[in-house]
Amino acid sequence: MLYLDQHDDLQGESTAPRASSLLERRGQKIGRVSEVDRVYAEIFDAVMDRRLLPGAKLTESALCDIFSCSRATVRAALAQLGHDKIVVLLPNRGAYVWQPDPAETREVFEARRTLECVLIDKLLQMSDLSARLEPLREMVRQEKEAFETGDRISWLRLSNAFHVKMARLVGNHVLTEFMHALCCRTTLIIAFHDTPSSSTCSYMEHDQILDLLLAGNREGAIAAMCHHLEDCEHRVEETQTRKPDPWSVFTVKR
Repeated sequence: MLYLDQHDDLQGESTAPRASSLLERRGQKIGRVSEVDRVYAEIFDAVMDRRLLPGAKLTESALCDIFSCSRATVRAALAQLGHDKIVVLLPNRGAYVWQPDPAETREVFEARRTLECVLIDKLLQMSDLSARLEPLREMVRQEKEAFETGDRISWLRLSNAFHVKMARLVGNHVLTEFMHALCCRTTLIIAFHDTPSSSTCSYMEHDQILDLLLAGNREGAIAAMCHHLEDCEHRVEETQTRKPDPWSVFTVKR
């Protein structure tokens, strides 16, 4: 039997934005978060922080104990996570954190490149782009600090948030939702292949993209973004998949 503490963090409570905070949920629109939304957010954040790894079986009874809630709540949260392709619901087997196959990996990165280039074009049409990008510059500074101090959770959160918040600047909620979903799938792909974070300096590439956007250099910004994503995809292709310890989430006591 596995017991998990939902409040544990690998390196203390991170100040970086949780992945679940980047996309509005139904309860937030009316100022109230339901129990289903709470459980959804906790599981979602654990997956995005790579504390709950691809292939993990999400046992209903264990989750009920962790979150002090009913089976109906857990089932509803898992159903939403399944709809969002964060988990896979298998008949007579249960729920598992989504694992990518090679075709899905290629498709996710291809979709990322396409959408990121669309966003760059839309950003470059804005007359107040410099002011809009100032918060992203601060985010990159925080990302660099988190990476250099070994704050893995904050670094992962900020690295993903950069792309989602860049999409938000465009003001198109549908495009932002697409970007959020694709960033989530990318995170799971990287976690599944265990890409070494020591070889990843995303904050440098994010800084370069901002410089090129501010200079109005469309070709350079698109090339830098594509290189950023292709470099990540190539690292995934070069790594060997492994059997993760899928319940290395929160605090695990065997």
